[in-house]
Amino acid sequence: MNTLHRSVALLVFTIIGLGGCAHEGSSLSDPHPVTVADLQAVLRDEWSRHVFWIRHVVMDNAKGDRRSRDFAEKAVAANARDMAKTLVPFYGDTTAGRFRTLLTKHDEIIQAYSDATVAGDKRRQEAAIATGASISDEIANLFSQINPHLPKDTVRSLFATNIGHHVLQINKFQDKDYQGEDETWTAMEHHVYVIADTLTNAIAKQFPAKFGS
Repeated sequence: MNTLHRSVALLVFTIIGLGGCAHEGSSLSDPHPVTVADLQAVLRDEWSRHVFWIRHVVMDNAKGDRRSRDFAEKAVAANARDMAKTLVPFYGDTTAGRFRTLLTKHDEIIQAYSDATVAGDKRRQEAAIATGASISDEIANLFSQINPHLPKDTVRSLFATNIGHHVLQINKFQDKDYQGEDETWTAMEHHVYVIADTLTNAIAKQFPAKFGS
């Protein structure tokens, strides 16, 4: 990549960082990171949007606001698409598509748990949690197969913890424990940065030639 191209790319990322907030639903619809720091910024933004929009889905569900929930669900789907696109330059369309499918299932399980909680259906809650564990295992299998720097147990733990945070958040909303939800939200935000940084570091180690200094 020549100096001018790289400078323009960095400027775009800087403008996005200064002028747009991830929580406003900004989307890097065709991200092409040029440094490790760029990739980290993209993944952190995408994972921040992941928890932000799912939070709105479960909050709107608890309030019975169907119109707002529909909007948030579309944003969740767009977020899964964007995350998958970020993997394309490294792993290709097929693998990125597999991740998108699994991440969509991951999101759907959280929504299913929310529905079950609102309905007071403990059996469905337990079923959603069990399915979530299975999806976390599938995601861990995928990443451990495509990247030697992403051990299966590490990835499984990252995604299982993410689901656990969402489950706790849903319960807090249902109980109208807003102080507890705020504390959970802080933990969620920190954890998704851990996910983003873990993926960034592993990809950078696997493909050092794809990144500029």
